[in-house]
Amino acid sequence: MLRMATTVVGMTPKFDSATLKPPQQRRVPLASGAESAPGLLPIGLASGLTAVSMAALWGGNVVALKLGLATFPPFWSAFWRMVIGLAVVGLWALLRGIPLKPQPGEAKLLLMLGVLFTVQISAMNLGVNWTSPAYGVVLMNTYPLFANLIGHFFVVEDRLSLRRVFGLALAFGGICIVFLGHPEAGLAPRPLLGNLIVTLSGLLLGTRTVYTQRLVQAIDPIRPVFWQMVVSLPFFLFAGWLWEAPTLQAVGPRAVLAIAYQGVVIAGLCFIVWTMLLKKHSPGSLSMFAFPTPIFGVLASAAFYGEALDSRLWAGLAAVMAGIFIATRPGASGPALPVGTEAAAR
Repeated sequence: MLRMATTVVGMTPKFDSATLKPPQQRRVPLASGAESAPGLLPIGLASGLTAVSMAALWGGNVVALKLGLATFPPFWSAFWRMVIGLAVVGLWALLRGIPLKPQPGEAKLLLMLGVLFTVQISAMNLGVNWTSPAYGVVLMNTYPLFANLIGHFFVVEDRLSLRRVFGLALAFGGICIVFLGHPEAGLAPRPLLGNLIVTLSGLLLGTRTVYTQRLVQAIDPIRPVFWQMVVSLPFFLFAGWLWEAPTLQAVGPRAVLAIAYQGVVIAGLCFIVWTMLLKKHSPGSLSMFAFPTPIFGVLASAAFYGEALDSRLWAGLAAVMAGIFIATRPGASGPALPVGTEAAAR
């Protein structure tokens, strides 16, 4: 998860919308060099198994998206996912008494986040529609690479070290291996274009990760999750109405379950559970449990589609995961994987 540079203590402060910086906050150093709130616990068996379970669920997201795209074209697929996700997140906020109305200074920042989110989800859906789910899940999970690169230029705490540069170079080599691969024609009608657009979505998700990491320093994480979906809904509805048929075939249980998985499980359950874990454990420690995500996705693609997993895909996956691990492991002084807000919108 993207390591949070500071932790809000006490009341939620107002944002400086001009600089995207929260007010000065008290920081609590840990022995490992990370910083977090006092009272965080080491990760035990129960939390570890829960975190790995979330990684497995995230790994199935691209596969579920591909399943749904057989019935709902890209923009309509995104629209229905956001409708369900909004209902789940809104209900959670209501039950927890979390105010969803933007506070003074937040509206512009949330609008910018929503635009970035809309473009990123559009690219993901279009790209996955044209490439195979196994290749799509590997390329989507390159976003920590881009978060590290972007964070170097915009976040003082995230300057690149020699070790991180090596890790990012290794991960980039893995991206090239996967990008130039040849997925099965039946699953990837336009593989190079699909791979390119999915990689672009990974870049945008990395950008959104850095932006959101700064945002949640002074905003309850549920508001960015909620409002980025609110902002995206009108575009997905209009784009679907303008350019796509509502459905490509009769709507069956498989398509409904695929959309429900993205909305209820990814945007709802994963966000809620990961947020609860973050209340007990540091983001840096939890991030290590998210590394199996692309492996789970590749295996899910093989299970649901019978996709052949060639040596190029495994080699690229290994290079990407090794490079991201080197660049983002505790002590690397840079962003790892995203905090709870990104769990809702991969």
